[in-house]
Amino acid sequence: MSPPHKPKQKRGLWSSRFGFIMASAGSAVGLGNIWKFPYVTGMHGGGAFVLFYLFCIFVVGIPLMLGEMVIGRHTHRNPVGAFNSLRGGPWTAVGWLGVISGFVILSYYSVVAGWAVNYLWLALQGTFSSQHASKVPELFAGLLSSDLGQLFWQSVFMASVIGIVLGGVSKGLERANKVMMPILFLILVFLAGYGVLSPGGPTALRFLFYPEWSKLDAQSMLEALGHALFSLSLGMGAMLTYGSYADEKTNLPTAAFTVSFMDTCVALLAGIAIFPIVFTYGMQPAGGPGLVFKTLPIVFSRMPAGSMFAVLFFLLLVFAALTSAISLLEVVVSYYCDEQKWSRNKATLVIGFLIFLLGVPSALSNNLLKDFHVIGDRNFLDSIDFLASNYLLPLGGLLITVFTGWVITTRVAKSEIEKGAVRFHFYPVWHFLIKYVSPVLVAIVFLHTIGLF
Repeated sequence: MSPPHKPKQKRGLWSSRFGFIMASAGSAVGLGNIWKFPYVTGMHGGGAFVLFYLFCIFVVGIPLMLGEMVIGRHTHRNPVGAFNSLRGGPWTAVGWLGVISGFVILSYYSVVAGWAVNYLWLALQGTFSSQHASKVPELFAGLLSSDLGQLFWQSVFMASVIGIVLGGVSKGLERANKVMMPILFLILVFLAGYGVLSPGGPTALRFLFYPEWSKLDAQSMLEALGHALFSLSLGMGAMLTYGSYADEKTNLPTAAFTVSFMDTCVALLAGIAIFPIVFTYGMQPAGGPGLVFKTLPIVFSRMPAGSMFAVLFFLLLVFAALTSAISLLEVVVSYYCDEQKWSRNKATLVIGFLIFLLGVPSALSNNLLKDFHVIGDRNFLDSIDFLASNYLLPLGGLLITVFTGWVITTRVAKSEIEKGAVRFHFYPVWHFLIKYVSPVLVAIVFLHTIGLF
């Protein structure tokens, strides 16, 4: 195996290991933790699903995250440059898959994040508390029916993402995450504490952590495994890119475990914060994707100090969306900076604008383009989400596990992992998981999503 080719131009580095962990945790923590995890847990029966999800984090999520970080730091390159320098040939396509995933996912992710920004604005105005509960769902319907409204909030969100990425690695990505991640955790802990002490707290905790194994079927297990990949931002080159900015003293195993632990804590805290409120006010835990935008605002309109809780919750949602979105943009920007020698300003502004343009049909898909079906009877937003979630991410995760377990030599992987560490005693366990267990499980998810399993 040839040694990695270092890019000639100077690349940014994280200013501290704490900054690297905060940024990586920010990449992992996103709408998947606070918007998706509670509703998929509710739909799949609670405790048994949660425990199997935790199992998937340990046997697939952490090993794959460490693998991406190893590739990134060993090459100090973007996804395309990393795979090209390590092996080249067809494997370079894996890097391109990451760049394409970042571009595609951010285009529609920014639209959904725009909804969160709009709801934060409504919460700041006290809209939910001033509305009768029966009228609250109409707010979301009104947002989806307004093409200009969705485009406006999407542009506000994308402008924020572009502004942060323009600042560079340490002054942009790292500084933003150092501020947003602690605030995010403080808000979550406060909301979770309130939830535990509310009348629905005991019921919610039992629902979340008491396993009823009869409710865990094959579909639930596959959903848990797929969500573990989605939640940790794996398979799209984000952790690889962030790992490429880590210095030689950073302990990668500790970083991978810490980031996975923080990401999982956010998901669990979100469940502890949301389900007590749902049970207290007689809502259904299996509320589906509308749980955050339709169900919870009704609760905020009823509960004491509902305006304050609405502001805190949607601020939390916006921060989570931002920390993930900047990593998606950075994956694409890093390619143009490394390989095409673009300046960061040019790459960020041009790519950010193009991503915004690709997101326009997603913003219009519930109104002006509602009859424009791309994949089956799905509108544009649902189609591009289906493509990313069911093909790009599982395929990217599968190929990265195969590459890390079977293509990278043991000497390269072990030496990279033990930089900045005394000795990684769990290397044989990690190597076994990334070589045999992770590829099989991720392959099962991929085959299931494309209908072959």
